[in-house]
Order: sequence, then C-alpha cells, then structure tokens
Amino acid sequence: MNAPADIVLAASGVSKTYRETRVETQVFADIDLSVCAGEAIAIMGASGAGKSTLLHLLGGLDVPDRGEITVAGQRMNALSDSARGRLRNEALGFVYQFHHLLPEFTALENVAMPLLIRGLRASAARAEATQILERVGLGPRLEHKPGELSGGERQRAAIARALVTKPKCVLADEPTGNLDAGNADAVCAMLLELKRDLGTAIVIVTHSAELASRMDRVLELRGGKLVAR
Repeated sequence: MNAPADIVLAASGVSKTYRETRVETQVFADIDLSVCAGEAIAIMGASGAGKSTLLHLLGGLDVPDRGEITVAGQRMNALSDSARGRLRNEALGFVYQFHHLLPEFTALENVAMPLLIRGLRASAARAEATQILERVGLGPRLEHKPGELSGGERQRAAIARALVTKPKCVLADEPTGNLDAGNADAVCAMLLELKRDLGTAIVIVTHSAELASRMDRVLELRGGKLVAR
C-alpha cells in the first residue's frame, strides 16, 4: 500500500537488534515516523542510542528485523538490492559528518557523479552540478579537488552532491559535527534555504541543540523509542 502523496519517507513498527555470538542487543523497537515533503526533522539522543542505525535503515543502507520502511511510496523491504539502490539514487540524498568526497576528483566531478550513475549524459550532469555548486557558493572552486578546499567548503560540496539529484529527502548524520561554529551555522542556514527552495525534506541526526532548534520538529531516541521533545 502506497504512502499518502505528501509523505516522502515513513517507518512503521521498525525494530533492530544486533546479534554477536550469543549476545543480543536491541537498539530500538516499534519505531514509527512519517516525514512530509519539505519538512525538516532533527533526531537527537545519547551516544549509542541508535540514531545512526535508524538513519541507515531509513536510507535503505540496512534492513530492519521487523517493520517497514517506505520511500516515495515504495516499500524498501519488497525491493531487490539493485532496485533499492536505484530508489536511493532517485529519491534520497546523504550527508555525513565527514564529507566522503572522492579525493582524486574535482568538486564538479564529485557532485556530477550521482547523475552519471543515473545515466545522465556527461554534459548535462556537469551543467546540473555546476548550477548546484554555484548555489552553495562554490562557483569559483569547481575544478578544485577536496584537498584544496576548506572544511566548510568540502561539506558544502557534499551537500551539493546530496541535492543535485533533487531528492525527496536528505538524510544527514551529524552534518556540522566536524565544523567550527561559524561554518556549522553557515551550513545549517544553507541546508534550510535549499529545503525551502527545492521542497526537499531533511532528517538530521545531531547532538547539537542549536542545529536541532532550527528544524520544524525535534525527536529524541530514548530507551529504544522515538519520542517528541
């Protein structure tokens, strides 16, 4: 059954347990979450609460033990690995604490890569990548490799890469955690501006109360449950 049109990402009854030899550790149980188009949500919680694990499940990078993840109306659990990969490329963008840009490629090449994977012609991919890089203030740095960019510039390039496919939702894991206060504030403002302009939903895992306060909703993963703050 498809999700309503304005819900771009949903979790229903999602549970996850890690098993190591004879020891089982339940990370969380029966998580429900609905993310609407253009909505910004922060997920907070203590270290080890399972925030990153939940984000990986929402992004189809891992599978739940129980429950269902729906992205853009499609049930992740029902898809093959290749179909799940295509859905991730089409509907989701990912931003991490560390930029994960490929060091041997320029900012332009890094940002164009998701479009090339999708099958877009190289000239069209470069044009789209140039446009989004200019929007995040990196127009003069297109041909610079990650090692030639500052920390804040690398993270802006990573955000451009996440948004170049115009995803339904961006999943961000501590996107400002490796930045100083000034760059963190600039990156947060840029994410929210792009959210408004592009209508992209954002789910951010963060320890930062300042970053969380700028989101539309703040949830906390506590005692294996996701609760409103």
